[in-house]
Amino acid sequence: MPCDLGPFDVLVIGGGHAGVEASLAAARMGAQTCLLTQSIETIGQMSCNPAIGGIGKSHLVKEIDALGGAMALAADHAGIQFRTLNSSKGPAVRATRAQADRVLYKAAIRRIVENQTDLVLWQDEVVDLIVKNDCIRGALTRLGLEILAETIVLTTGTFLGGKIYMGEARHVGGRAGDAPSIALAKRLRSLPLRVDRLKTGTPPRIDGKKVDFGCMEKQPGESPAPVMSLLGSRQMHPRQVPCYITHTNGRTHEIIRAGLAESPMFSGAIEGVGPRYCPSIEDKVVRFAERQQHQIFVEPEGLETTELYPNGISTSLSFAVQRELVASIRGFERAHITRPGYAIEYDFFDPRDLQTSLETKVIEGLFFAGQINGTTGYEEAAAQGLIAGVNAANKIAGRSAWTPQRHEAYIGVLIDDLTTLGADEPYRMFTSRAEYRLRLRQDNADFRLTPAGHELGLVSPERWRKFNERRASIKRIREHLARTRILKDSESGQALASTCNEPLSSDSTLEEFLRRPSVTVEHLRRLGWLIDETIDHLQQAEIEVKYEGHIRRQDKEIERAKTQSTMKLPTFMSFANINGLSTELKEKLSDFRPQNLDQASRIPGMTPAALSLLAVHIKKHGKELQQISA
Repeated sequence: MPCDLGPFDVLVIGGGHAGVEASLAAARMGAQTCLLTQSIETIGQMSCNPAIGGIGKSHLVKEIDALGGAMALAADHAGIQFRTLNSSKGPAVRATRAQADRVLYKAAIRRIVENQTDLVLWQDEVVDLIVKNDCIRGALTRLGLEILAETIVLTTGTFLGGKIYMGEARHVGGRAGDAPSIALAKRLRSLPLRVDRLKTGTPPRIDGKKVDFGCMEKQPGESPAPVMSLLGSRQMHPRQVPCYITHTNGRTHEIIRAGLAESPMFSGAIEGVGPRYCPSIEDKVVRFAERQQHQIFVEPEGLETTELYPNGISTSLSFAVQRELVASIRGFERAHITRPGYAIEYDFFDPRDLQTSLETKVIEGLFFAGQINGTTGYEEAAAQGLIAGVNAANKIAGRSAWTPQRHEAYIGVLIDDLTTLGADEPYRMFTSRAEYRLRLRQDNADFRLTPAGHELGLVSPERWRKFNERRASIKRIREHLARTRILKDSESGQALASTCNEPLSSDSTLEEFLRRPSVTVEHLRRLGWLIDETIDHLQQAEIEVKYEGHIRRQDKEIERAKTQSTMKLPTFMSFANINGLSTELKEKLSDFRPQNLDQASRIPGMTPAALSLLAVHIKKHGKELQQISA
């Protein structure tokens, strides 16, 4: 069959958050890229919660932004409420969250996509992959077109074999109103890749015209509002609006328990595992039977709609039960449901069958990103998409694959966790997953990743200029803090000590004084001790000063981990011949085939003694193992 479209360097299948970042990254690096989606109108659509960021997730957003991605900038254009979460805690776990207008967010993403050089859009459905000699060659579409491509990035979301459940009603679907990818799911199941099912869900949407906000707790945004992107600004933000908080109650829980017989989750109709950290309301009521109430965040869907997203009551119960349980909630007594909640079950593929580049181990040139790898969340999907796009472009250009390491980025933690441990439930990012989180803060994502993004060709000249301006500003502040001395007997020194309630027993530098927990750059600025730089840059310098000692200790841990990562495990190494390893560990090592001791250390059940055995075996049989590998 002749080629009807293309050929392309990179074909990205799926226009969700992963597909958007994958196609943009590949195109920014100069690869001729096609983004193929079932509907161009839904590119960048927020299928579930209308928000970007949050605990752990905003770290990913900032890292995507540092590498030139679109998500943070779109959030600045669409965010109708911004808040800093964990603001009373240390900077490592602080997070930014933007409540977004769905329409504005999707419009911002589409604008970015349509204006990206080397990127074209195509509306169609992929029904088959063209594979020759275990190498990807292209895709066949529903329209009968053959699209040739050197690499393909699959970002199928919940569409692979998607099935929607609401009570005893069920039908196929990728999400409400969209057809699933049945033919492609069948084709992928024919490949030598491990496949299973996962489940996620969404709450009913509610018409705000009939909601009593007066009996709810009002939750305003932060002022001044945070900014997500290095290229963003508060001037980009649309009108800001509040969210509200209400709760379920005993009556709600009675209604839910009475309706469980119709729940596909409890009847066994749904086989897939749901997200542990975002369970359905029926799951919460059963698992936490002692709880008298569960919190509901009432979030606006946008500025030009009255529709609300009641975050916290995701459900697959029948519509009759949904209507009754919603009416039992304070403030929702007269509420009208505009769309019912539902659960969706879909195929995902074991991410342990991927290289850290997100290329499959069995089909060369085929990359997976997003929910197909067992993750949940826009931010996790977008992060994977960016890395898959980068490595598809790298492969075309004959360059080595690039994925940040665990000590370099939350993106590195995400991908290492997936490819090492797999996903027996939908994977969600938390700050607790990162062992080096003092270094991996959201405030320094650009320092960690933008230079690498610049080398890869991901970063625009404007972003590179702004980054260098920020870096130079913070360097000036640090130099000023280090060289400026506070004389303990001077009038200005005593004024500073009195303002900060910190006695000066000897002369010190501003840097030494700022290390004290109760001293902030705001104190120093108010009394005229600081040079004229932006408050954001001053606060960044303060974080660096206060955490310098902790970070130095963490850097030593990173060096020790690097030593482990340099001890490579040959590709064809036989673990069955290593005496002292348990049968279970031999099976796990053979199953995953870690590339180095660092990856091996994170296999469930791995012990320090077992790692020592591996290290001794490699050292003892190093040359022999290298010859076998070669």
